[in-house]
Amino acid sequence: MIIDSHHHFWDYDSADYGWIGEGMEVLKKDFGPEALGAEIAAAGVDGVISVQARTDEKENAYLLEHARDNDFIKGVVGWVDLTAENAWERIGKFAESEKAVGIREVLQGNEDRRFCLREDFNRGIAALHDFGLTYDILILADQITAATEMVDRNPSQRFVLDHIAKPKISATGVDAEWERAIRELAKREQVACKVSGMVTEVAVGETTSPELMRPWFDVVLDAFGAERLMFGSDWPVSLLRTTYGEWADCVRLWTAELSPDEQAAIWGGTAMQFYAIPV
Repeated sequence: MIIDSHHHFWDYDSADYGWIGEGMEVLKKDFGPEALGAEIAAAGVDGVISVQARTDEKENAYLLEHARDNDFIKGVVGWVDLTAENAWERIGKFAESEKAVGIREVLQGNEDRRFCLREDFNRGIAALHDFGLTYDILILADQITAATEMVDRNPSQRFVLDHIAKPKISATGVDAEWERAIRELAKREQVACKVSGMVTEVAVGETTSPELMRPWFDVVLDAFGAERLMFGSDWPVSLLRTTYGEWADCVRLWTAELSPDEQAAIWGGTAMQFYAIPV
């Protein structure tokens, strides 16, 4: 089964999605299952993981409703305030749905670049294990070291790194510090990595070509191995720089020379394993 491990839905409202700013007009409309269903059918994708796009528990119900009504939605990564005193109860309520597979916090924009190391936050992370949920790590490159410490504090928890930690991609080449930090994080076997969100990190004015982005893919492939990589579209955010089909074709080009088992892992097996999706 081919799985898109990362996409979003929303009924657009400027107040709810304030992060969709100037120059992002293509995203300022509704994106729902019907539109995505057409995209994945054309790209040969069988199922998807829906990921939160705002820090509001109301969105959990919205995404889970779509998942109940559409078989191709295999799981939902929602949001809960993991620092809350009643985080365990909130997580438990979300986990009641059979398609609830994970939780994500928007760490990338937090002024405290080591927020993920707070004691109350880690109590919340620890609670995820009780419900068999994965934690999605949404960070920027400067937060990888802190995220690695968080992983070490929770050795029994499954983690998935979103968007290869969003390094800046340009013709100047791979940043040595990002690569060093990624390789260190990848030593933790309970961490997988999404091959997603790369096109929107390409420098303004540069072409989002497979050739330009390939060195970053090569780093995470070597660091994590195919068995801990998973394809993700980041649709519709990816529409800022590419189409669904173009991104899928790009990843297919990168994986074409891998073994059948390696391709099967990246294109679905890893996502199903780390999100505990029944075969």
